Amino acid sequence: MPSVSPQSVFLVKPRGFCAGAARAIDIVELALETYGPPIYVHKEIVHNAHVVRDLAQSGAVFVDEVDEVPRGARLIYSARGVSPAVRRGAEARALKVIDATFPLVTTVHLETIQFAKDHCTILMIGRRNHDEVAGTLGEAPDRTIVVSTPEEAETVEVPGTRVAYLMQATLSLDEADAIVSVLKRRFPHIQGPPAQDIRYATQNRQQAVKNIAPQADPLLVVGSGNSSNSQRLVEAGQREGPPSHLVDSETDVRPEWLARPRRVGVSAGASTPESLVRRVVQHLRTLGFDDIQESQDIEENVFFPLPTELRAARPPSQIAAHP
Repeated sequence: MPSVSPQSVFLVKPRGFCAGAARAIDIVELALETYGPPIYVHKEIVHNAHVVRDLAQSGAVFVDEVDEVPRGARLIYSARGVSPAVRRGAEARALKVIDATFPLVTTVHLETIQFAKDHCTILMIGRRNHDEVAGTLGEAPDRTIVVSTPEEAETVEVPGTRVAYLMQATLSLDEADAIVSVLKRRFPHIQGPPAQDIRYATQNRQQAVKNIAPQADPLLVVGSGNSSNSQRLVEAGQREGPPSHLVDSETDVRPEWLARPRRVGVSAGASTPESLVRRVVQHLRTLGFDDIQESQDIEENVFFPLPTELRAARPPSQIAAHP
């Protein structure tokens, strides 16, 4: 790691948009370009207030329920996926659906269906109110129990002997490991997912924050308050020692955090555009933090193809995670 001056900013890489978030946003933008507004979107396409606001200004209409969408209109499912009930509702309204679900979330849905067919009780590790968990739960609601903490893992009751676990893709790695450890102790024959379901982006960003946190004071994570993965980055920083703060934009940076010469670490959640990070960095420059350095311990070269109906509009090389 390069040496840094006392008044420095250290940009953590990887940070910001993952391939799944970039793909989902591209889908909305391309749909607007191809079909024209309005384009309806189920829930927020990603959990970032600035992204949602900008897309709304371009003609995207965000709805909580499919019955808010006019019959026959075009609807995009968010990156966090939807339950079968939502899909049935869209079909009943003859909606033209474009699916922007993050591919690894789709994998979790398919694993849920398979475990249910195998007559397993499924322990879904995640946060109950998160859209991703709600969508997955809907695949097998009678066989799925949500487990949110190690304490709940200690007390959850499982009927029968066949049990499996899956997990929300944006969990804290340490938190997920602690819950899985308890479940494996209590249920020695528990089956885990055949694939690694915690997003590569979640793991990479949390590890990068852990690497820089001991040398940062403070750590700023750029992301919206409803972004689970951004909140988990703040927690990862706090566990390593430095004061860690979630900032939605440069206006949230408080002067008392920078009251003496500091080495400020800056990261961003997987649904945060790089333009917001640059605004925070420029704000820090105006406060005298003009030594800007960047480190990348983990390479990300991931992209996911667009849905078939939009694939011709944008080459896949442009649907990639932030380098």
